Amino acid sequence: MREVVDDINTVRPVAYTTVMTVTNILHTKGWLLRAKQGRAWLYTPVRSREAYAAALMEDGLGASKDRPAALVHFVENMTDDEVTALREALRSVDRKSVDRDDGRRKAEGRPTEGRQAPDRQTEDQETEGRETGT
Repeated sequence: MREVVDDINTVRPVAYTTVMTVTNILHTKGWLLRAKQGRAWLYTPVRSREAYAAALMEDGLGASKDRPAALVHFVENMTDDEVTALREALRSVDRKSVDRDDGRRKAEGRPTEGRQAPDRQTEDQETEGRETGT
């Protein structure tokens, strides 16, 4: 706990008891896990920053009546690097989906050979489609 207080105090002074109160509230609300370490409590987040950010994005999509349109607006505001990362994430999810399906097929005694993730258009194919109007 002292480390948290010291980190916060580099920005602005905060009392140790204030940090204790806030961490206890966050633990009670399910945002932090805690374990006894000697005489002190060791707090850890329930989920990563990335998982929290993803949950916020999901909440934002949930607020829209037209999720596909909201996604289009979101992607339009992304940098090229972010779009590339999104494409890789989609490919990764496709592979995991196939792996999960293969696991089910094995459990059911069905063949899994020759199965692969669904094909996605490459960036070149997408560009060709835009240039030719197809």
